[in-house]
Amino acid sequence: MIKFRNGYYADIRVEDRSRTVISYKGGALEEMRNRKEKQAFLRVYDGKMWYYASTTDTDHLQKTLDRLYEAATENPAISEDPVVKRFEINKDKVFTFADHSIRNITLAEKQKLLLGFLPILTEDKCVVLPTGTYLDRNSIFHFMSSLGADIEYDYQTCGLSFGFSMAEGEKQFQGFWQKGGTLFDDMKGLEEELRKNVQEQAAFLRNSVPVEAGKYPVVLSPQAAGVFAHESFGHKSESDFMLSDETMKNEWQLGKTVGSKILSIAECGSIVGSGFVPYDDEGTKARKNYLIKNGVLAGRLHSAQTAAALDEGLTGNARAIDCTFEPIVRMTTTYIEGGDMDFDELIAPIEKGYFIKSINHGSGMSTFTIAPSVSYEIVNGKLGRPVQISVITGSVFETLGLIDGLTKDVELLSFVTGGCGKMEQSGLPVGFGGPYVRVASMNVQ
Repeated sequence: MIKFRNGYYADIRVEDRSRTVISYKGGALEEMRNRKEKQAFLRVYDGKMWYYASTTDTDHLQKTLDRLYEAATENPAISEDPVVKRFEINKDKVFTFADHSIRNITLAEKQKLLLGFLPILTEDKCVVLPTGTYLDRNSIFHFMSSLGADIEYDYQTCGLSFGFSMAEGEKQFQGFWQKGGTLFDDMKGLEEELRKNVQEQAAFLRNSVPVEAGKYPVVLSPQAAGVFAHESFGHKSESDFMLSDETMKNEWQLGKTVGSKILSIAECGSIVGSGFVPYDDEGTKARKNYLIKNGVLAGRLHSAQTAAALDEGLTGNARAIDCTFEPIVRMTTTYIEGGDMDFDELIAPIEKGYFIKSINHGSGMSTFTIAPSVSYEIVNGKLGRPVQISVITGSVFETLGLIDGLTKDVELLSFVTGGCGKMEQSGLPVGFGGPYVRVASMNVQ
């Protein structure tokens, strides 16, 4: 049992993690392993400084904690510190995946699942160098604090990722397909979905035409809309950026109109998926946070330290990629809320524009850039030919104001590769998504 000392704030975060990777390239097995590790991250705060330690010796946490205490200075008034006063004292056990733990599935079963998909990649002769990967992760967390917090919860993702080069004559295209979920059974029966996706990308290789660069109405898929919300707006909502940037702080005044009245962007860690965080790494319970509500800046994301600095409430967004790092302000699942249209209604008024179905990547803060993968022209309210678009770009705030249509249906996406990068912490699992989003005008190149 951990003994916390009076005159300090302290917390301990322990993660017991299991991770599987199985990968094939060109039909040959490249990697198949399951790695298990247990780590802890300990913090002590004396009101002036934080003292950190990361360790794999989880059987002797008291010794590590005591060394941190020796480095810090006792503070009898620590309970009145504005940071400490904001910490929640939650006691809870949330085991969402205990009955369906990926740890109970054998490596052989996981390999068999992946092998069932690989032949689909080579059904079209244009496909060369196909790769296929199965990935999963199961983590059990335990968080304790000197204030009395005691939280245990689990986290799980699993999924499939395929990549393939396509070539026919002088035409080339880099294809991909990924499916993420939380249960092993989620990955079964997806063969036809993969097949249709490969066929669509092969048709794109053969039939796509160069885009006519200019400003056009654009419809974003849930994937493209989610990337826009995450990269171009979600990062701007992470309040640690504002502590040393007065320009951003002034730009980011709550209550300011920044977008269309139909636009609301929310962020929530309690949504089951790759961004699932029922409690953040400071023990704060997840909640739904509106970043934009009906076009108005409604909130920003916080750790206890940033909440104290800006005199605002906690949001449940102090996160670290693992127990090697301290928690910083990060997103969980960021998404645009739905509207009142179906897809046909959304594209019906567009005489000439473009539909961005899938993307390669996106980035940006004040100005954004999204690189599409598969896109289609929209002509007289109907989808037309596949088109090659290098980038769509523009001002974030201008684009927010030009959103003029949203579908009813919202799709939230989970991922098993990549992840969000910030500072030295890259690969943080997050989720994002939204409805199909119509923007009245975007720069298309």
